[in-house]
Amino acid sequence: MNYPAWLDLSEASLIPPLGTRQAPSLGPVAVMVSTAADLKLLQPALAETSFGSVPFFVSRLITDSQGFSVAGPFVGSPYAAMMMESLVAKGAKQILILGWCGSLRSDIQVGDLIVPDSGLVDEGTSRHYASLDPVLPQTLPNPDLSKQLADHLDTQGLVCAQGPVWTTDAIYRETPKKIAWFRDQGAIAVEMECSALFSVAAFQNVDVAALLVVSDSLAAGDWDPGFRRSRFKAARQDACDAILGFARHLAETQSLPMMDDGQ
Repeated sequence: MNYPAWLDLSEASLIPPLGTRQAPSLGPVAVMVSTAADLKLLQPALAETSFGSVPFFVSRLITDSQGFSVAGPFVGSPYAAMMMESLVAKGAKQILILGWCGSLRSDIQVGDLIVPDSGLVDEGTSRHYASLDPVLPQTLPNPDLSKQLADHLDTQGLVCAQGPVWTTDAIYRETPKKIAWFRDQGAIAVEMECSALFSVAAFQNVDVAALLVVSDSLAAGDWDPGFRRSRFKAARQDACDAILGFARHLAETQSLPMMDDGQ
């Protein structure tokens, strides 16, 4: 595919990510939490070991004394990419994504967990980071880190589905024809950030894996919201506990130093 001359992926940006001009202040592991509700669930578990919460764009950044950080919430690919770029600039090498998604298959229900193995690109951010297939553009998480995450879930007695997810910029344009097309391409769920975050991580040569909780379903031809269901609420708590446990495990295996200024 012929790309325009201005789309030169090797050319550096004039605007550096937040943190580039300062010494890295985070541990090597970062958790990006997409929803304010899940960030609130995580905070009690972080209270005794964190250096506190500071502003991070229009979100919050929590730096933990055990060698990892937690940032969020975020919505949409451009903002998520901006956040990831800044976490990388501040020293993050392995980044875990915690979010929600909508199921596209009847056998994947509200409250199930998904570890994506690819992101089908229906967003505008990835093309600034990767040369994409014009027919079926897709991006990939780190397969080893994704497997480690799935294995960690298994040790916690949690089952996860694995497969491609469809990432869209337009939550209110998930039309029947689009849903059918992406499902035919193998997508098992839809969300708003994964393919872009996989692109940024590959561009910056860092590892990324995602854990998604199914919050609603589009599988039956209409929208079935499950946000108030007890199974969804329980799955969110399980996912929060699992992602923190996995982040601590990853941080323990790293030898990079940890600074404590929380900035």
